Amino acid sequence: MKVTVVGAGNVGATCADVLAYREVVNEVVIVDIKEGVAEGKALDIWQKAPINSYDTRTVGSTNDYTKTKDSDVVVITSGLPRKPGMSRDDLIQTNAGIVKQVTESIIAQSPEAIIIIVSNPLDVMTYQAHITSKLPRTKVIGMAGILDTARYRAFLAEALNVSPKDIQAVLMGGHGDSMVPLPRYTTVGGIPVTELIEEDKLEAIVNRTKTGGGELVKLMGTSAWYAPGSAAAQMVEAIVKDQRRVFPVCMKLEGEYGIDNCYLGVPVILGKNGVEKVIELQLNEDEMKLLKDSEGHVREVMSVLDRING
Repeated sequence: MKVTVVGAGNVGATCADVLAYREVVNEVVIVDIKEGVAEGKALDIWQKAPINSYDTRTVGSTNDYTKTKDSDVVVITSGLPRKPGMSRDDLIQTNAGIVKQVTESIIAQSPEAIIIIVSNPLDVMTYQAHITSKLPRTKVIGMAGILDTARYRAFLAEALNVSPKDIQAVLMGGHGDSMVPLPRYTTVGGIPVTELIEEDKLEAIVNRTKTGGGELVKLMGTSAWYAPGSAAAQMVEAIVKDQRRVFPVCMKLEGEYGIDNCYLGVPVILGKNGVEKVIELQLNEDEMKLLKDSEGHVREVMSVLDRING
């Protein structure tokens, strides 16, 4: 099987490296607009194959999408970070143009591919890719929930001094400050987390999760890449191996949770066809209010894209 990663920056390169190292597919193609960058990173990953004992081939391409032909899954990480003085609308316009162009190039070579969006702003870029590709909503999905859930679980593991392997959690809603962590659906080895940690400490962890990306930017001066790249690779693996994993992903809702025509993170079963099923949790009144608030935030950003697209 074949996977393409568009964007050879830190996130894209990490995703490609994880896919190769875990031998998820036979071939990983990396595409970037900068001359030689994708080729160089693909070669570097291939040269460590004898060291780490894997045989996934990695191929680089400078803007040549013919090499991506017949990809089963495509991960799009392309886009620019927000620069000083750049408004939110400017960022959306710039990255929407990039995602639109990339999606058109991908669909021309791999019309049946499942597309995973990592580009930011995540929710609205998933929207752009979906309307551009004209694929079913189950085949154009955004990576945010797995990353946000991982941060939440990591913080909990640290606070409780337990293995993160034993922590299961669900988050919903938009990516960023409007995300909706659900402590009621968080367990540690099957034990409700609320029985293991004080309410104020749990609330602090939830708030830290919401600003997890910003915390890393303050520390490093740039956004994260190890966790986002690994999260995207985990989604790819669930699809190509038909694992039917339960993950939170961003997708277009069509009536689920009483929400229509909005791109939000929800728990799904992820398998060979992309989203095999949307899981509708029985949210209580407070949880539903948070989800509706998140919907409002995402719709506001979607409306910006609608104005840009005319």
